[in-house]
Amino acid sequence: MLNAETYTTSNKGISGKIRTKYEDFYVEEIPESLPSGTGPNTWIFIDKIGRNTLDVVLDIARELHINRKRTGFAGMKDKAAHTRQWLCVSNVEPEELQNLEEKLRGVKILKIVPNEKKLRIGQLVGNKFRILIRETEDPEADAQTALDILSELSLKGVPNYYGWQRFGKNRPNTHKVGMELVHNDIKGAVDSYIGNPYPDEADHIKTPRALYDEGKFQEAYESMPAGMRYEKMMLRELMKQGKKRGEFDEEAYKIALESLPKPLKRMFVHAYQSYLFNKAVSERAKLGIDRYVEGDIIIDDEEHIVHEFNPETIDADIKEFKAHPTSPLYGTKVPLADGELGKMEESVLAEEGIDRSDFECPKTPRLGSHGLRRAMRFKIWDTSATATPEGVLVEFSIPKGCYATAVLREIMKEDVY
Repeated sequence: MLNAETYTTSNKGISGKIRTKYEDFYVEEIPESLPSGTGPNTWIFIDKIGRNTLDVVLDIARELHINRKRTGFAGMKDKAAHTRQWLCVSNVEPEELQNLEEKLRGVKILKIVPNEKKLRIGQLVGNKFRILIRETEDPEADAQTALDILSELSLKGVPNYYGWQRFGKNRPNTHKVGMELVHNDIKGAVDSYIGNPYPDEADHIKTPRALYDEGKFQEAYESMPAGMRYEKMMLRELMKQGKKRGEFDEEAYKIALESLPKPLKRMFVHAYQSYLFNKAVSERAKLGIDRYVEGDIIIDDEEHIVHEFNPETIDADIKEFKAHPTSPLYGTKVPLADGELGKMEESVLAEEGIDRSDFECPKTPRLGSHGLRRAMRFKIWDTSATATPEGVLVEFSIPKGCYATAVLREIMKEDVY
C-alpha cells in the first residue's frame, strides 16, 4: 500500500497470493436500505467480474441513450474482483431494462426493482468479503494464524490505509495527477494522466503514452486501445480545443480535463489526499491505534469531532469503538492535532512543499477540498479463516470506504493489491 509503513499486529504473516483469479476476491455491498418496489427510479442488483463500476454505468448509459448523470451507485468497486452491488437509473421503467444484460460484458443482472429515491455515493453500511489466499506454505497452520490476527484486529481495529486501488498498481499515477492540480498545474495534470508511461504497463499502452509525450497527439489517439477510454476522451477534447483556439493553451487543457466524468475527476485530488493520509497514519500508528495520545483529534461513530471528552474514560471508549483517533485528509480547512502530533502532521505537508491552502486549487476550484479528519483505524466483524486445498479462505466485513487489502496486509505481512 502506497506510503503505508506500519503494522499493528506482530504475528508473522502467512504470505501467499491473492487475485490469481477474479473469483478469488469476492465482495458484496451491505446497503443502507433496499428498494421498496415502487417509485420512478429503478435499482439494478448486478453481479460482475473483471469490470469496474464506472465502466459499467457508462456502458448502461450508452445502451439506454441517456446521460451518465441519470445513473448512480453507492460505492466504486474494483475491476480485479467478483463483486455484487446495486446500481440505479433514474426515471426509467423496469421493463425498459429487461434486455440490458445481454449488452453488458462481464455483468449479470440479478434483480431489477423500482424505488422512490435515487442511489447515491456512500449510501451503504459497508462491504463483506470472501477472499482466497492461495499458495500459503501450510494452509492448516496458516488458517489458525489468520484467525489469531483477525481476532486481534477485531479488538484493536485495522489501520485505515488507502489501498493500491486508490492509486493504481501497475500505474500508481492518480495521486500524481492530483498533486499537479494542488500545485495549480493543469497541463501537468493532463500530461501526467495521458502520457507518462510506466515500466510495468503493456507495450500497446506505453506506445500511445510515449507518442503523446512527444507531442504526436493524433498518432497517440489513433494507437490507443479501447481500454484507454478516458485518455481518449480527454485527448479528443484537447485536440478539438487546440484546433479551435489555434494553440494548446491552458484553457484547452482545462476543458480537456473537464471532459472526464465527475467521479473520475474528483478522484485525483482525493488520491493525493489519500497518499498523504497513509503517511500520517503510518506515523501515528507507531504509537498504538487503540489508545488516546496527547493532542489527538477524536471523532465519534458518526464522524463528528468530539471537542470535549473525559481523559479518564477516552481509552475505554476507543477500545469499544465508540470513539476513534484520527489522521488528516489534508485540505484548506482541516484542523491539525495539537503538540507533537500536530508537528508530525505538519511535517507530512512540509515534505511535499505545500500547505493546507494549496488544496483550494484556484484554477480548478470544483476539484479542491476542505479536507476532514478521518478515523485512523476501522472496525472489522464477522471474521473467519478456513484451510482449503488451494490455500486459506478468509471472510470479514468492514465499513464503507475502507479497504480489504488493509486487512490482508496484516494477515499476509506483505504489500498486497
